[in-house]
Amino acid sequence: MTYDQLWQRLAAVYGRHEAQAVVRTVLDSVFGMSLTDICCGKVTHLSAEDAMRLEKIMLRLEKSEPVQYVLGEAWFCGRRFTVGPGVLIPRPETEDLADWAVATAQPGARVLDIGTGSGCLAVTLALDIAGSEVEAWDLSRQALDTAEQNARQLAARVVFRQQDALCPPADEERWDLIVSNPPYVLDSERATMHRNVLDHEPATALFVPDHDPLLFYRAIARYASRALKPGGTLLFETNTAFAHDVALLSEEVGMECVEVRNDRYGKPREVGASRRVAT
Repeated sequence: MTYDQLWQRLAAVYGRHEAQAVVRTVLDSVFGMSLTDICCGKVTHLSAEDAMRLEKIMLRLEKSEPVQYVLGEAWFCGRRFTVGPGVLIPRPETEDLADWAVATAQPGARVLDIGTGSGCLAVTLALDIAGSEVEAWDLSRQALDTAEQNARQLAARVVFRQQDALCPPADEERWDLIVSNPPYVLDSERATMHRNVLDHEPATALFVPDHDPLLFYRAIARYASRALKPGGTLLFETNTAFAHDVALLSEEVGMECVEVRNDRYGKPREVGASRRVAT
């Protein structure tokens, strides 16, 4: 089977350009084929065993299973993370939040990641902020198992804790930096989403009720307003429709230096704020 025949099988699921990218990802990750190899038709020279392996992968992709789950991995900030059903797939725009966090934190910072999922943020911050002490929370035991595996594989020192973000502990002035990419997709947005997300990624990590889209932001911002050290920083990833609402909420709980930043696609995605320093 040729490269063109492969991506054409997925065009109905992804559209032409994404289907081509998915097939290239598979051929590179599983069979080590470069773009030059693909253009030279190397895919037609697979052994019978490899051809059968490729066919099994294609059948899963045709059922809208995300390629990251099929391959069992996703890249984030230049590192390979294990992912699977029950764990949200890391998104490129979340790398912008990681970059902001690394640029903000001082060496030795005490860092908390709320809603860690695969652990991509926590592990990245543990590795990229010198001397940092990182803790990561998630309510899902399955997510925590995956996050712990990623920390081991990448030799990152992170303390993982099963914790409901809506019922945080009564901490005071504990953290220098809190980051969170909580659920923020409205239930009403389900109708516009692709099946590869709806049918496979964990709904609890994605969706919030339409009547309370800031549910998690409110709880986390209130926690941060007391659990951050004076001058400490809170960084959120948000639904682009509600970034300015999250900024206003941060001000309402007493945070200052509130800032909304656009992601790499030019959409308002990240919100940052600092705990006020007493005068």
